[in-house]
Amino acid sequence: MSSTPDSAVRTYISSRRDAFLDDLGAWLRIPSVSADPGHAPDVRRSAEWLAAKLTETGFPTAEVWETEGLPAVFAEWPSGDPQAPTVLVYGHHDVQPAAREDGWHTEPFEPHTTDGKLYARGAADDKGQVFFHTLGVRAHLEATGRTAPAVNLKLLIEGEEESGSPNFPALITKHAHRLACDAVIVSDTGMWAKDTPTVCTGMRGLTDCQIDLYGPDQDIHSGSFGGAVPNPATEAARLAAALHDTDRRVAIPGFYDGVIELTERERELFAELPFDEDQWLRTAHSHAALGEAGYSVLERIWARPTAEVNGIGGGYQGPGGKTIVPSSAQLKLSFRLVAGQDADAVQKAVRTWVAERLPVGIRHDITFWGATRPCLTPLDHPALQSVARAMGRAFGQQIRFTREGGSGPAADLQDALGAPVLFLGISVPSDGWHAPNEKVELDLLMKGVETTAYLWGDLAENWRPA
Repeated sequence: MSSTPDSAVRTYISSRRDAFLDDLGAWLRIPSVSADPGHAPDVRRSAEWLAAKLTETGFPTAEVWETEGLPAVFAEWPSGDPQAPTVLVYGHHDVQPAAREDGWHTEPFEPHTTDGKLYARGAADDKGQVFFHTLGVRAHLEATGRTAPAVNLKLLIEGEEESGSPNFPALITKHAHRLACDAVIVSDTGMWAKDTPTVCTGMRGLTDCQIDLYGPDQDIHSGSFGGAVPNPATEAARLAAALHDTDRRVAIPGFYDGVIELTERERELFAELPFDEDQWLRTAHSHAALGEAGYSVLERIWARPTAEVNGIGGGYQGPGGKTIVPSSAQLKLSFRLVAGQDADAVQKAVRTWVAERLPVGIRHDITFWGATRPCLTPLDHPALQSVARAMGRAFGQQIRFTREGGSGPAADLQDALGAPVLFLGISVPSDGWHAPNEKVELDLLMKGVETTAYLWGDLAENWRPA
């Protein structure tokens, strides 16, 4: 348990709350939309604003880092203790596009507070969750009487996450020596619910592809030639149908090589969450839950690899009939990967599987669009336990554990820096990431501040990396 006094932390945070929210509002007014080239100057202005604010917070180093695209921000505050762990906080300062006509109740880049909620693009994703670290570290210093954090604290705040992080791997490779750390804290995530605070322990990876199939050199008459020549649309359907076995396991040989299976303890923790399948189905706009046999819904979307048909097409798609054998067909597939899987190996397995299933007379091309690696931190990792303890103190209740079914750049940091990735987020599903009327719950935002105020001391006291 950290010796940071809770009352001193809360008193300090309360005294600085209004100024903190004013500063956050000023940042949210900068429309740092990375997907729109017209907003590139705003993304730069956002980076410069953050670097200046981090300097004002007390970070002795705060820099704007250039990329081939849009800039990131790096900051560093050494602890002065040679034995202290080094922690890198990751987040992003770019945001999704937003306009009033999209369905916003107010202007998306003019922050609006009502009923304890702050509405603005970026309020939750991710400026609010980046910014709580500024007041959190100041509360940590005030409550402990320190002049520097108990850990060697670094921040890397990306400027292109909402555009797919195209320059992020090159950025962290270039600056790997300055980003070196013992653990990465990702504050670009959420928790289960307002009354069920959780810590995410991992995210799935992703690789996806398009398979183009070619048969006759042109569309041909199905009466004169059908049944006697290979049909690429039929073969696309055969591939899609063969993707899973009767238990809905992926049927590609080698696909599950290396998969780290769920532990019984993880399955117990998932089962303890207040999961409402009917509500989940309504959110999914689906009429039934269906997937790999032997696993619950949460286990399937958090901890099992998947293969999905994202699209299939070929031949005539217009009104009425057109009796042809089409000359080509396409199949789009995506594969969510879990810890232990290697994206390159999965791509190779897919290529082999496709080539072996296609008949003579069908030519094909496969195009993969890159890959995002999975990441997972074991439940018993000391740094993960520190995050859970700090969050438990802030919320005053037991912290539960989840995973994320989606994918992000966290694994790039894990691979490049050789450090475990931990997730610290306070956003809830109703915050509306990427949607109109994005918001953050102000009481949860302040819980994020409080969590970080406790976290740095807990890590320094309870973890001494080898």
